[in-house]
Parts: sequence; C-alpha cells; structure tokens
Amino acid sequence: MNNEDGLLELRNQLDSIDNELLDLINQRMKIVHKVGALKAKSGGAIYRPEREKAIIDRLEEINKQKNGLLNRSAIEALFLEIFAISRNLELPENIGYLGPEGSFTHQAAEARFGAMSSYIAISSIKGVFREVNTKKVKFGVVPIENSSNGIVTDTINCLSTYDLKIIAEVVLDIHHTLATKCDKVSDIKRIYSKDIAFEQCRRFLTNFGLDEAELIPIESTTKAAKIAANEEGSAAICPHVGAKLNNLPILFENIEDKDNNKTRFFIISDFENAPSGNDKTSILVKFPDRQGVLVEFLTDFNEAGINLTKIKSHIVEGNSIFFIDFDGHKDDENVKKVLQKHTNSVKVLGSYVKEINDI
Repeated sequence: MNNEDGLLELRNQLDSIDNELLDLINQRMKIVHKVGALKAKSGGAIYRPEREKAIIDRLEEINKQKNGLLNRSAIEALFLEIFAISRNLELPENIGYLGPEGSFTHQAAEARFGAMSSYIAISSIKGVFREVNTKKVKFGVVPIENSSNGIVTDTINCLSTYDLKIIAEVVLDIHHTLATKCDKVSDIKRIYSKDIAFEQCRRFLTNFGLDEAELIPIESTTKAAKIAANEEGSAAICPHVGAKLNNLPILFENIEDKDNNKTRFFIISDFENAPSGNDKTSILVKFPDRQGVLVEFLTDFNEAGINLTKIKSHIVEGNSIFFIDFDGHKDDENVKKVLQKHTNSVKVLGSYVKEINDI
C-alpha cells in the first residue's frame, strides 16, 4: 500500500468515527431534551456546575485507566462545549457579562458557557447584577480579583447590595497583545488601551521604546483595537480575541510584564449549588464594634477545621466589611455550625466548585 492509499484508508476510518460521534451526540441530546422537560416542570436549574465537574472528573479517571491521549484540559474543552449546547437545547438562556464584546470577561463567560450560548455585553458591573436580579439574563459574569491589582471593589459592593448567589468561579491567565496595522514598531505613534493594561505592560513598552509613543487611556481594550484598526500610526494593547474581532494584525503576543497574571471571575445567578465534594464558599462579614471579635470569629473557623483561603477588608457605604473565602460548602455540618453562630454578621454569597485555591 502506497502513502496515498494509506492516507485514504486512515481518512475513511476518521470519517467512520466522526459519523459514530455524531450519532452518539444526537442520542445524548435527545436524553438532554427529556431532562430539560422534567426540569421545566420542577423548576430545576439548567446550569449545574457541580454536576458538570463530576462528569469531567469521571471521564478524566476513565481516560487515565485506558491510557488515553487526552489530558484534563482537552476533555474539558470538548465536554464543556457539549454541555453548553445541551443547556441551550434544554432552555436557551441569556448570559450577561461586563462588556464590551471581546473583553476578558467575555472570554471567561465563553470558557464556561461555550460559543453557542447567547451573550449580552453590559457596560457596568452594577448593570450585570441589576439585569440578573430583574431576570432579564439568567447568569452574570463579573471580575472579582486580579493577581496584580487586587479585589474589584464594584463587585464587592454589588455582592453586598444584591441578593444573588455566586454559582461558579472562572480563573483566566491574562495575556495582552500589541496589535497594529503598522509593519514596524517605529511607525507606531499612538497606543490605545485601558490604564490597567498600560501598567501591566510597562516593561515591554520601555524595552521597545514605545513609552515615547502617546499612550491614550480608553474605557475598553476592545474599543482600543477598533480605533487602532481604523487609525494610521496607531496600535492597541488588547486581548487576542479583541484584535481578532477587529481584524487587527498582532505584532507581539504575551507582552504583559508578569507571566503569572491571572484574573478570577464570578458567575452569579438566582439559585444555589448542591455540594460537589470540592467546594469553596464566599461570605461577607460585618462585625459588631467590639474588641477581639475578629479573633473570635477566626478561632471558630480554626476549631471547626475550616481552611480560610482569603480574607480582605473593604469599606462599603462607610462600613468596614470583610470578604472571606474558605474551603467547603455552606451546608457542610462543620460550616453550618460556625455560620449559624455568626448569622447576624455574615452574608453567604454562595458555595461553588473550587477552581483554584487562590490567585
């Protein structure tokens, strides 16, 4: 058998496997449709992060036992998209995110809900919370913290104000590109981006002499890409997806100063998750004005064997509050006892599948 005959045979095998995959996926979708009908009657939630995690965990274990070639990331990439398509068959629902289109928050939303979902860009974090609260969108995606710039105050304020629940977290590695129609760095006279992006790429700008270009702050990196695509001598610091949306060539990739720059996002909605066995809970705490109250609170968690992973203080409407993450689900027995003891001080924001310990 010559090479061409061998390739034809392999392609025929691939076609046969693809046909089987299509049939199996259609069979899955028929069952999904039945599940959706039952959920519609009972009012059950369509998006169940703990159920999706359990499926991914099970498939990863099977894959290891069979010495499969796929790693966990590849399994997630395939099945999270299948889950997203399934949800849209069960009950198409809108996802609101802090826009504009092409932002990192948009990227985080797609990472969980897939390319097939219906996305609505909303211009402010408060706007995202408001639209979820009024049920114009079922899910909202907002940033909560960045490894370089800390906690997002607007998100904390809204978590304090609105009675919505965190149902999932998404952690993205943040990468910036320098995108421009200029062929050479020396042709770039102006660079558009957000203030925070300029700060995160300061060393790159200095090393390439671009700190001498006019740095023009703008409200979004996607808008920066749009301007640079239509203005001679201009460039944008923006995410890869923002450059792609505006057909703007990328001159340099990954220009951020720190290679471990991450942003954590929350997915918010109007329901609560069941325990998954690997959960994290977020709370807001406003302590009474009494000496030693914080120490007592932390001691209760320690004695209950609860691992606190984050504690940050904030001022909300003139009051000092603490944003706290800890391992475990709010319905775990040891957690319930501590929360009940401090019920007048604590607002439970949600329990959700843990993606990462901290950033």
